[in-house]
Amino acid sequence: MKINLKRVSMILLVVIALLALAIPVFAETTNDNAQPTATAAQSADEAASTDDGTLGSKALASGVAVGLAAAGGAIAMGLSAGKAVEGISRQPEAEGKIRTTLMLGLVFIETAIIYALLVVILIIFVL
Repeated sequence: MKINLKRVSMILLVVIALLALAIPVFAETTNDNAQPTATAAQSADEAASTDDGTLGSKALASGVAVGLAAAGGAIAMGLSAGKAVEGISRQPEAEGKIRTTLMLGLVFIETAIIYALLVVILIIFVL
């Protein structure tokens, strides 16, 4: 079990490192030597319709943030449910207290995931 957990954590670390190193690939390059041929009205429309290249960064950051929050929440929920079942099997008379504590913990975990979703929505629409 510990070997699998170490293997999964190393694979996850490698994937996160590759994602972090892949961010410059999505950087937008500009050609400074190009001569502008558009009229003033067209260039004003293009300036209003295009942003400064942060749309791709926002999308990447949002995807990574929601993915990490969902993955962390899923792992935490699975571990807490497993420990609750283990505790109930060891002490069946404490089932009510264990179940209540489990539900409260699951609510807090889910709240953290919802907060991450709200932050992502703010990143997309406000920043």
